[in-house]
Amino acid sequence: MHQTFDAALEINLLHANQTGADHNREHFDEWGITCLNLMSSPGAGKTVLLEKTLAALKDQLKMAVIEGDMTTELDAERLRQYGVPVIAINTGRSCHLDSKMVAGGIHRFKEDYNPKEFDLLLVENVGNLVCPAEFEVGEHAKVALLSITEGEDKPLKYPIMFQEADCLIITKLDLAPYLEIDLKRLEANVRSMNPDVKIIALSAQTGEGLEEWLNWLKSQVNIPRFLNC
Repeated sequence: MHQTFDAALEINLLHANQTGADHNREHFDEWGITCLNLMSSPGAGKTVLLEKTLAALKDQLKMAVIEGDMTTELDAERLRQYGVPVIAINTGRSCHLDSKMVAGGIHRFKEDYNPKEFDLLLVENVGNLVCPAEFEVGEHAKVALLSITEGEDKPLKYPIMFQEADCLIITKLDLAPYLEIDLKRLEANVRSMNPDVKIIALSAQTGEGLEEWLNWLKSQVNIPRFLNC
């Protein structure tokens, strides 16, 4: 059976993107930087989680951020207040960052800083539950966020995001008393998509569960990265 034109085009795009992602990862491994790709729907809490993370770890780890957004640098400006390099990338009409966009951000980062002095690069992807999961950017691990306000069925409706995640953060835990949400069912739906994913439930507002996230993140930084020669 012959592939349709659209299917063949999608495969070519993903292949080209993967080649770029592999190249980005080679740079990260050479420099000794761990890269995490944070993904979620709009409003799930990526930026506020990054704010809490930068505030808690800025004296322990040398960190930088690539901030993806369709327009504006509003989130980038919020993160710059924590004294870390923040490279803003506006994607225009594109609903995700791709490896080429991130390569451009890496080039800008190299112009102003010595990458070998950094431990961690956090990529905040564009708010979308579909496209970001399919386009790698060179990350060592994918972190998906899911707000409890989004409902228990999201992992079933958007399976690729949850199948690809290495760590799932359930956010806005402080709102649970005000919602009809079954957290055990939510976690079970996630496990049905990805049995081995690390699940952390937290509230960025109250701090509940935040320490577990920070410990997991630091464990990723401590994993040796080797450049295959």
